[in-house]
Amino acid sequence: MGEKRHWLVRFSAEIVVLALLAAAVVSLRYDLGERWFGWGPADPTTDPSAVRPPEGLRLPAPGPVPAVAAQVPEVAVDAARVAAAVQPLLRRKVLGRHLGVMVTDLATGRTAYRTGAARVTPASTTKLVTSTAALEALGPMARFRTTVRWVPATRQLVLVGGGDPFLASTPQKGRAAYPNRADVQTLARLAVLKLRTMNVKRVRLAYDDSYFSGPSVNPAWPTSYVAEDVVSPITSLWVDEGTDPTGHGFLADPSAGAAQQFGAALRSNGLKVGPRVARARVAEDAVDVASVSSAPLGEIVERTLAVSDNQAAEVLARHVGLAERQQGSFQAGTAAVLDVVRRLGLPVAGNQLYDGSGLSRRNLLSPDLLAGVLRLAESPAHPQLRPVLTGLPVAGFTGSLRYRFAKGPAEARGRVRAKTGTLTGVHALAGVAADADGARMAFVLVADAVPLPRNFEAQTLIDRIAGALGACTCGVGSGP
Repeated sequence: MGEKRHWLVRFSAEIVVLALLAAAVVSLRYDLGERWFGWGPADPTTDPSAVRPPEGLRLPAPGPVPAVAAQVPEVAVDAARVAAAVQPLLRRKVLGRHLGVMVTDLATGRTAYRTGAARVTPASTTKLVTSTAALEALGPMARFRTTVRWVPATRQLVLVGGGDPFLASTPQKGRAAYPNRADVQTLARLAVLKLRTMNVKRVRLAYDDSYFSGPSVNPAWPTSYVAEDVVSPITSLWVDEGTDPTGHGFLADPSAGAAQQFGAALRSNGLKVGPRVARARVAEDAVDVASVSSAPLGEIVERTLAVSDNQAAEVLARHVGLAERQQGSFQAGTAAVLDVVRRLGLPVAGNQLYDGSGLSRRNLLSPDLLAGVLRLAESPAHPQLRPVLTGLPVAGFTGSLRYRFAKGPAEARGRVRAKTGTLTGVHALAGVAADADGARMAFVLVADAVPLPRNFEAQTLIDRIAGALGACTCGVGSGP
């Protein structure tokens, strides 16, 4: 019996040795030690920076990377040539007696041409300032979340608005709109999936739109604006920017409308929802159930500028107020916008801002401020502001300039990018032009006392002035 035990011990030891040898061979052959336990050298697929070169390998010292394209030399703007392009088109009988015109050299910031008032009614060119402040205060990658929270004690499910300006009622279908939009149907589906894991089958629905404060209708707007569907009441919770789902203008209470559509989506996903939908402040101990996030702020800014979206611009101003002054009201938002652009080194003394979109006729901005935000957006020193430039409509091709610039020099189409501004009696363009020489200019053209019979003619003339800058040879040393 002892001999048998001794034989088994010796045989077991040999088996262990053989097994260890086999494991070593397999590990060496298939890198199992490295894969399973992290032994050996770093994995180049997961940690390439930690991979060491083979023994004896001599790597050449890195040299300069060749440029993809030759750098285009800066072309200085000739002030005399700019004046020759602009002055013949400044027809006061058409543009009115109060206007502000400014052209600056984008490379240097020097003024090439200036005439008219020190401050003007900017109309929708205001959105350039609002967008600049939002990007600077929040960053181009900021996103806005819409959340759903569950309060077990009251069995209340709360839809909480986070100020997503483009939150949609339904998922995008077919050709996707830009930017991508979060939607309440997707949010409802995610919420129901989570609630099922919590064994919740019936809820009382509420909504919380307290993220923004103050009135939802700006007191600096004419009272007719909301009644005539010029703009929606501004809230931190809406879908489709507060439009009535029946297609009849804007809802009087966009937050309640969003909650109603969210409730319908919950029901379509099999959740039982009480008939009453209440406004409420979500409890601090509420449990997060689901959320959806907006597109990055940079993309929101591009869309806002491209189509001159009043609602989105007002939401962005509220976000600036929250970021800078911890208040999401009209008053805090506009004050914070000026705070931020002042911090960027731009002149704000004497400027007056009452909203983020430019709908208020009480806004007064200097051409210097508008030209300044354009130069900052174009500057490599401020990459976070780039969406202000890339969001500008292209003359004759995109956004609010798609069907403009039909008259005037054809060379200007594609060379001019600008934000439009239009109110009754106010016509404005503020943007950038790259002329035939490669001279790059920022320009501000605002006529805010246009005689009513001349409105269409004034808009066309403003386009022609901007077009003249795009088509001119305004560079220093250019040909005749």
